[in-house]
Amino acid sequence: MVDFKVACGRSNPELAKKVVSYLGINLSKVLIENFSDGELWVKYEENIRGVDLFVIQSTFAPCENLFELLMLIDAAKRASGKRVTAVIPYFGYARQDRKDQPRVSITAKLVANLLVRSGADRIITIDLHSSQIQGFFDIPLDHLYASPVILKTIQRLNLQNLAVAAPDVGGIKTARAYAKNINADLVLVDKRRYAHNQAEIVHIIGEVKDKTVLIVDDMIDTGGTFVQCAEALKEAGALDIYGVCVHPVFSGQAIEKIENSAAIKKLFITDTIPFRAKSEKISVISIAELLAEAIIRTHDNRSINSLFEIER
Repeated sequence: MVDFKVACGRSNPELAKKVVSYLGINLSKVLIENFSDGELWVKYEENIRGVDLFVIQSTFAPCENLFELLMLIDAAKRASGKRVTAVIPYFGYARQDRKDQPRVSITAKLVANLLVRSGADRIITIDLHSSQIQGFFDIPLDHLYASPVILKTIQRLNLQNLAVAAPDVGGIKTARAYAKNINADLVLVDKRRYAHNQAEIVHIIGEVKDKTVLIVDDMIDTGGTFVQCAEALKEAGALDIYGVCVHPVFSGQAIEKIENSAAIKKLFITDTIPFRAKSEKISVISIAELLAEAIIRTHDNRSINSLFEIER
């Protein structure tokens, strides 16, 4: 008999349904409404007293998704839930993790504070933009990686003469791990960011001529930098260029930029953020099984260390 429950907000119900399907249970019934003035209202429509509850909700824009999660946690604690774990496939505001100029907010820390004060007992998330965000929490946080799931798909492609490219210095560690596990060369694309969502490629460190290149990134926002990176690699002599992106933020004209780029052959994304557009170049890899395993192991108080690792 299952003695835990899984609920979700409205940000990514498709992913939540896949998770509970893997677990062999149904989603707990939650009623979420907007009043005419825009205020949110949430209610659990079944008893959760003494329940180990997992709430799945990504916190991409708008802010309503974050506030919805906070209200779901608060409602669960006030309904005497035994333990409430916030399962956040995409942790919004993660890029605002430091004070990089005067008079700005460290919003990632603010979000961490809000989640803790709302009553969350534990956090499960995937591929934080910056690992240091784990230290912003005063409750346990399990930081999972989508790489084991993504690598299975990449390995099935059987790509030859492969190089793995990091689109910036911050992604070099992840790119190195990918390169090691698929026996590929490592390349760094040196990027200079001169404004929000605006960057330029300065030069490429490593050899890409006559190679198949896999660009590995944690997220794609406007798509400009990713497309520039692919085009720079193409100009440097790369053959086919593939991409991997865990969090498809895809704001503005991002999808159109990717579709119209002759340099990009295929882009693989996960469903931490729902992708509902039709695209020939973009394929979705589900992380539902990864989340489901993390949920069941957390409930059973078993180690989830193996889920952190890239599998060979």
